[in-house]
Amino acid sequence: MFVEYPKLDASAIARLLARREVTALEVLDAALARLDEVNPRLNAVVFDWREQATRQAREFDALAAGDPRRAAPFAGVPLLLKDLGQDLQGLPATWGSRARAGVRAAATSSVVARWQAAGLLALGKTNLPELALKAVTEPRLFGACRNPWDIRRTPGGSSGGAAAAVAAGIVPVAGASDGGGSIRIPAAYCGLFGLRPSRGRVSHAPEADEYWDGASSTHVLTRSVRDSAALLDLACGAEPGDPFAVAPPARPYAAEVGADPGRLRIGFGVASPLGTEVHPRHADAVRRAAELLVDLGHEVEEAAPAVDGQLLAQSYLGIYFGHVAATLRRCVREYGARAADFELDTRALAAIGESLAAGAYVELRERWNDFARALAVFHSRFDLYLSPTTAAPAARIGELDSPGWQQLALRALLGLRLGGVLRRSGVVEDLARRNLARTPFTQLANLTGTPAMSVPLHWGDDGLPVGVQFIAAWGREDLLIRLAAQLEAASPWAQRLPAAAAAV
Repeated sequence: MFVEYPKLDASAIARLLARREVTALEVLDAALARLDEVNPRLNAVVFDWREQATRQAREFDALAAGDPRRAAPFAGVPLLLKDLGQDLQGLPATWGSRARAGVRAAATSSVVARWQAAGLLALGKTNLPELALKAVTEPRLFGACRNPWDIRRTPGGSSGGAAAAVAAGIVPVAGASDGGGSIRIPAAYCGLFGLRPSRGRVSHAPEADEYWDGASSTHVLTRSVRDSAALLDLACGAEPGDPFAVAPPARPYAAEVGADPGRLRIGFGVASPLGTEVHPRHADAVRRAAELLVDLGHEVEEAAPAVDGQLLAQSYLGIYFGHVAATLRRCVREYGARAADFELDTRALAAIGESLAAGAYVELRERWNDFARALAVFHSRFDLYLSPTTAAPAARIGELDSPGWQQLALRALLGLRLGGVLRRSGVVEDLARRNLARTPFTQLANLTGTPAMSVPLHWGDDGLPVGVQFIAAWGREDLLIRLAAQLEAASPWAQRLPAAAAAV
């Protein structure tokens, strides 16, 4: 039995497979054993495709030694897909919503096709909040996903199931996406490395040209920096019909792992851009990271981009509301969804989006340019911006549910089709801002299109991981990977496993 499996990253497993020290079926059996052991407690995996994956593993093991498919960089390594934007043709694509419970993907996503070409075996799909809208993963369709470090808490969202599955050792790598922090937030809460690529680096074809006006990026969650870099090499590059093609990196991202980052200029800040509270542990994690960076020879000083956090939040929420409204319209038009098929909070968000005038929406979208230029001014002085990834520990399951009185008010206003009144009342915006207060640092990278990463450098006295975030200038994933690898070598994290993954 392949007992070492839960502790190994994808690169290590791929090396064992290439040397034929283990078979693809042995690797898959270890992944399935892990899935069966921990998923009943975590609810991280919601679609189990073990029969299909078993056939593929057997086919791989039967390949002749010279077959080029055996030479694929991750041939035989299992992964999980996020149930939004990462599809296999003919298999479920629910987006975590009852409104799409019977929907099957019309086509395979280009990023999934690239992962398959690299030999990765899709084992199933992971849990996510309805329509990937929240930083907690508690959809009505699938039920709550739990954090392997403390099953009373959320793993974050929207890529919460992906993070829980990787942290618990079900798979070494899982697909994720990030429209407001949905790679970085779960990475921070689950002790993983989470890199959000630059806008346009990874294609969303054929489902979309851009998600959320370009705010969302697709990549993976991993335990190691080298896995993230290698998977980005596989996934990056435009597809026909993409709105623009990003220039390829000067050299493979995998080559940046271990490369000297040089003496970097890094500005850091711990204050919430919304003026809300930051948990002392999360602020302390940034200060400790700053001390480590100085020890590594970098130039570090307290400095933050000159961005109005309140305006950024307003702009983000306006686009958010608008896209929720458009998504619900699509589900009604294409799949015959009814209002009752959506969660109450989702319907309320859509109602606010429907009440926004087109001019107001465009005005909010045009502010993105202001944020991008302010961040560029910051990057003319500093290579990177360091901050907390999140402002507070992972919420307990159900902690962020709307209170009963608020649910009654929402139902009444929705029943009367009073979206404008709902918007002016501020009920839903207050709810959204209350959630953003826990995660106010991540949206800057989404609206500016810049790459950012969460690095698990700190653990609290309660054993919960605390991530810190670095934002680079647009297109500088190479710089993030170099620094991440240096930090990983100086303060290793992959050997720190939650209770759900340590008992092997």
